[in-house]
Amino acid sequence: MTPADWLDAPVTAAHVWALIVLCGLGTWLLRSSFIVVAGGRELPRWMTRALRYVPPAVLAALVVPALLQADVLFSPAWDWTRTAAGLVAAAVALTRRIVLTLVVGMAALWTFMALG
Repeated sequence: MTPADWLDAPVTAAHVWALIVLCGLGTWLLRSSFIVVAGGRELPRWMTRALRYVPPAVLAALVVPALLQADVLFSPAWDWTRTAAGLVAAAVALTRRIVLTLVVGMAALWTFMALG
């Protein structure tokens, strides 16, 4: 079978499930390798300090695009309610109270959606 034949071959359910299992195994191996390699060792101080910033960076990477909706920013399809609720939640987040930030942010979003 030539490589060109692979492109024309039909994709079966078995192929899809094999791909899902292989991808799951690959991600599990990548995640567990760090635990296995570094599990019994103490991390260097510089790495521990750097790892403190990973959760806020990941959260920002997930939240900011959803709030700004960069693909439709300031177009007729842009929905101001998410951005406004995000700004309210950001202001409350300065108090460093996580549950309060979530509650006020959701309340602001629902209020702005009702107004909007």
